[in-house]
Amino acid sequence: MMLRNWGVRLRTIVPILLGTAIYAFGLQFFVIPNQLMEGGVTGIGVLLNYALGWPLSVSTLALNIPLFLIGWRLLGKEQMAYTLMGTVSLSVFLAFWEKLIERGWITPFHTSQDYILAALYAGVTLGAGLGIVFRFGGTTGGTDIIARIASRWRGIGIGQVILALDAVIIGASLLFIPIEKVLYTLVAVFIASKLIDFIQEGAYAAKAFSIITDRGEELAKRISEELDRGVTIMPAIGAYSGQQKQVVYCVVSRHEIRKLKAMIRNIDPRSFVVIAEVHDVLGEGFKEE
Repeated sequence: MMLRNWGVRLRTIVPILLGTAIYAFGLQFFVIPNQLMEGGVTGIGVLLNYALGWPLSVSTLALNIPLFLIGWRLLGKEQMAYTLMGTVSLSVFLAFWEKLIERGWITPFHTSQDYILAALYAGVTLGAGLGIVFRFGGTTGGTDIIARIASRWRGIGIGQVILALDAVIIGASLLFIPIEKVLYTLVAVFIASKLIDFIQEGAYAAKAFSIITDRGEELAKRISEELDRGVTIMPAIGAYSGQQKQVVYCVVSRHEIRKLKAMIRNIDPRSFVVIAEVHDVLGEGFKEE
């Protein structure tokens, strides 16, 4: 039992460490060399680096310690456990990349012309790193802690708090970096947010079919036999006509969509079909977690 618990923990811990390593790499390799910005407490650390030359690994950890202590007291140990790991590992990996750069073992990407390339790759690496961390239940501390405290005690949405704080921090960067760098930062932030959503929702996309029909049993049997997909049949009544109907619900992969549409047209061309986007599917025939 103990070995199983450790196996479950490792399947969470290792991705969080990987995510913080990628995120730290993006900051040290793309963001700081090109004087771009980042939101949250990490963004404050970036500003301190630009203004005072403080190492990002030190300032990020120093800023997160008081927030972590407050969060530990107000939010509890369980919620803060993976936050602690994400916060500490971020500082460790920031220091790791700093040392490699200082010793000349890797050369950060710096450009004086094509900042859009720097913004694109910054967005990809930051988004990929944070997406992996968030997907496995971790955070990198900072404004996430403030947002959760505000959500619990004031009922304010977590997303609203993070957005407001990020806007203030990125706005303050205008005192230290040119406005065009801030605009390039917004490109990186947009790309990062999209990649975070993509990773959290799942790289595998599918379609959910809700089929209102008079021939539910026949359609369900064909789907089970020819597509080997699970099907749910639910009774329904037409609100206007009062007629008995059936709702056939199933989820199929993208390459099965055309075949299922043809099947529906063949069995019941008068059926009403709703097709919805599905971003993550768990279960037999798809994937297990």
